[in-house]
Amino acid sequence: EWEILKGVMVVDERENIAPGLGDKMTVTLLPGEYAMTCGLLNNPRGKLTVTDSGFKQAGGEADLTKLAQPLADYKTYVQAEAKELVAKTTAFVAAVKAGEVEKAKSLFADTRTHYERIEPIAELFNELDPAIDAREDDYKQGPKDPEFTGFHRIEHALWVEKSTDGVKEVAGKLEADVKKLQAEIDALTFPPSKVVGGAAVLMEEVAATKISGEEDRYSHTDLSDFQANVDGSQKIVELFRPLIAEKNQALLDKTDANFKQINEILAKYKTANGFETYDKLSEADRKTLQAPINALAEDLAQLRGTLGLN
Repeated sequence: EWEILKGVMVVDERENIAPGLGDKMTVTLLPGEYAMTCGLLNNPRGKLTVTDSGFKQAGGEADLTKLAQPLADYKTYVQAEAKELVAKTTAFVAAVKAGEVEKAKSLFADTRTHYERIEPIAELFNELDPAIDAREDDYKQGPKDPEFTGFHRIEHALWVEKSTDGVKEVAGKLEADVKKLQAEIDALTFPPSKVVGGAAVLMEEVAATKISGEEDRYSHTDLSDFQANVDGSQKIVELFRPLIAEKNQALLDKTDANFKQINEILAKYKTANGFETYDKLSEADRKTLQAPINALAEDLAQLRGTLGLN
């Protein structure tokens, strides 16, 4: 993973670059100094100095004017989700600290919903996102690695260890981290390309990795995450709908049809308390879900270009 940072915010990145392979990243940056890092901030870093090349985006001013209101509305949405995330994480952490395993389990998926809906913004924060949402694969010692924190470390304790004794400090850190995330979101000026691109990022992540069940591998609450990712992606499309329709109504129609199909498939697995566990789905069920998710991700990847934000 290679990232360009401005302070704690990820400006652009390339992920999943396997050893021995390469990737290309082209990005337009405002003049200034940026940091470059390979993954986490404690990994090798470098400095990138950008000077003014004289480049001016044709029609940029008018486009930014049109984008202002949907961007403001999206920030309001993200702030509301962050507020819910803090409130529900506080209750979840209280159950963990009290050793109430079954209660904490019952709160896990619903609490994470609010993080998954705003993941494109949460992922802009280079240290907070892995602290809150990393998986055991990112650590040498797996689930027992002392650096492994956040929701999924606690998930392992609840479903595998069946005890919260070893994660009470982790739970306290999680609560502090989501509160810090809320404060960072409040202070953030949302980058238009990251917001619009976030609709695709949410679905690409489901299509590329989450569909395998790797994220919620202990609890199998993956379908709740999928629905939250769809909700977050659909919200972005809804807020930018008039601008997308003006540029490419056919793309919008295809996107709407795919959202409808995915929501209908997910609805089949809803229960009184959320969703069926993902391990109950057959390989055929997963493939039925994957096809429209792949198609939707491909369509949503066109949104930035459609709105002149590439």
